[in-house]
Amino acid sequence: MSIDIFLDEIENRKKKEISDLDKELDDKKSAAGIKKNTAIKELQEHYSKEAKIKSEKEASKIVEAGKLEAKKILFDAINKNLDSTFDKIKQELGNYVKTSEYKKKLQKMAETAKNTLGDNPVIHCRDEDKAVFSGQDITIGSSIQILGGLIAENNDGTKELDLTFEELLRTHEDEIKTTILEKIL
Repeated sequence: MSIDIFLDEIENRKKKEISDLDKELDDKKSAAGIKKNTAIKELQEHYSKEAKIKSEKEASKIVEAGKLEAKKILFDAINKNLDSTFDKIKQELGNYVKTSEYKKKLQKMAETAKNTLGDNPVIHCRDEDKAVFSGQDITIGSSIQILGGLIAENNDGTKELDLTFEELLRTHEDEIKTTILEKIL
C-alpha cells in the first residue's frame, strides 16, 4: 500500500505540476498577447502619424503648386491684357495722326526740337507729315516709318531728340502699365 500511496502522491504532484505549467503557459500567452497588441497599437499610431505628416506635406505641395499655377494664369492674362491695350493705344494713335490736333502737336514737337537742339534742326518724319513743316525754318530730313511724331537732330548730327510715338510709349511704358493695372485690379 505504501507504493500505492507513493504512486498516488506522484500522480497528484504530476497533475499539480501540469496544472501549474498550464497556468504559467496561459499567463505567458496572455502576456505575449498583451505585448503583441501593445506593439501593434504603437506601430499603428506611429505609421498613422507618419502618414498624416506625409499627407499634410503632400497636400501643402499641391496647394502651393495650385497657387503658383493660379498666379501664372493671372500673370499671363494680365500680360495679354497689357499687350492688347498697347495694340489698342497704337490703333488710337493711328487715328489720332489723321486729326488737326495731331498737326498742332507735331508743330509743338518741332518747337521743342528747336529749343533743345538749336535753330534749324533736321526733322525726320513720316511722308504724310512733311507738309506740316512747309514754310517754316526747318530742314526736312529723310522719311521714317513710324506711327507718328518725329526725330530731330542738330545740324552737325551730334545730338538727337526722339519724339516718335513709339519712343514716347517705350519711355512711359511703366507709367502706362501701372495705370492699366490699377484699372484692371
